[in-house]
Amino acid sequence: MHRSRVAATAVLTAALTAAGMITSAPAQAAEGCRVDYKVTNQWPGGFTADVQVTNLGDAVNGWRLTWSFGAGQQVTASWGATATQSGAQVTAVNASWNAALGTGASTSFGFNANVTGSNPAPAAFALNGTACTGAPAPADPLARAHTAGRVTQDVRYSWPGIYFEGRVRGTGVGIVLDDANNDYDVQVDGTTVATLVTPGKTTHWVNGLSNTEHRVRLVKRTESTWAAGQFGGFVAAQGGQVLEKPAARTRQIEFIGDSQTVGYGNMSTQRDCSTNGGVNRNTNSDLSYGALTARSLNADYQVNAFSGLGMVRNYNGGSPNVTYRTYYDRALLHVEGDVWQNPGTWKPQLVVIGLGTNDFSTAINPGEPWTPESLVAAYKSAYQGFLDKLRTRYGAGTTILVSAHGSGTLPDAARQVVRDRNNQGDSRVRFWGYDGSAALDLLGCDWHFSARDHRLLSGSLADYIARLGLTW
Repeated sequence: MHRSRVAATAVLTAALTAAGMITSAPAQAAEGCRVDYKVTNQWPGGFTADVQVTNLGDAVNGWRLTWSFGAGQQVTASWGATATQSGAQVTAVNASWNAALGTGASTSFGFNANVTGSNPAPAAFALNGTACTGAPAPADPLARAHTAGRVTQDVRYSWPGIYFEGRVRGTGVGIVLDDANNDYDVQVDGTTVATLVTPGKTTHWVNGLSNTEHRVRLVKRTESTWAAGQFGGFVAAQGGQVLEKPAARTRQIEFIGDSQTVGYGNMSTQRDCSTNGGVNRNTNSDLSYGALTARSLNADYQVNAFSGLGMVRNYNGGSPNVTYRTYYDRALLHVEGDVWQNPGTWKPQLVVIGLGTNDFSTAINPGEPWTPESLVAAYKSAYQGFLDKLRTRYGAGTTILVSAHGSGTLPDAARQVVRDRNNQGDSRVRFWGYDGSAALDLLGCDWHFSARDHRLLSGSLADYIARLGLTW
């Protein structure tokens, strides 16, 4: 399995290269808005329209209203705003005298346009990127969105794989988001419809849906150990409705680990990612073995993984003053001393731990306080303390899998941790290792698991879980 080379890339990364895939325009957005659109005059081949914009959120100084025409209409002149058009997309930018819109304030502008045949009104508008639904964005984004992830009260988060799920009725859904560091997938009715690359502060809009009920899911693909993202809620297109959020699943699984658990570089088909977009563009935690396994079992999950960190020693001895255990309790990884406040709903029946690759993959450097024997001893002792923490937090009924793959010092030490725990009377700590390690291609960035490898690992893990006889 080339264990040393696999682990050699589980590096501590403070910033990763960024390249575009699909982006949303940045927003200096009001939190909500209303648009009243009226055709005031029509003649063969053309029409005049009046548009009133009302800001329902915070005051803005400078606004941009966007919409799409659905029947080939073409703007020819405008007043009260400068309207430009590219294809079906129209952008109207404020005049100098009506740039400021306070909370509750309105302004109007008009335009002439050519039209052939029918002249339907636009289906949706956005003000500075915020969907104009006639109501402010939700004050509590989680009131109508489900997540099992570690989020703060103002819905900020750092861990990879965080997801939000909602239900909406209507022809469109907006996703309110503030994150200039991470990549996301937007999924509607089980299909990925957009990938957002470091989108910034925006409302990403999915239009053209059938006028019925839809499931929408936003999932964080990447790591951001140095910064938080923030979710602002789902909003419906004009005339639509955000419905009650999906029910939480009864099954819960927590995945704890390093870059292999993150899904680091798993979408790449070559180990050197310097020429194909870098690590972030090739990482998708939603397709890591943990996420795949949880979804196959219809379980909610957390992916609490941090690249480059170990139980007692980090990759190549780096950052010796911290380890994975330094960060485990946090919601916001970059905030020293932060502690995630469990709302009382997170009670996983299963925890899967994959820590140790970074402890043992590289030779001990001069000046590090270890010998090979003392490192193994410290690893096993710290692991027992970490298991104690999990037992205190989740109780004796939670099954904990200690995982390590292949052969060598790490799996031997991990197996010994499990034997020692079992000898102490804790029979719900078990060892899981993938038996087919030779079949892994390790084509992810820097010799990490590829998407194919994650699927193989997920299948193995699901089979192992099926044999545990868990009472979900």
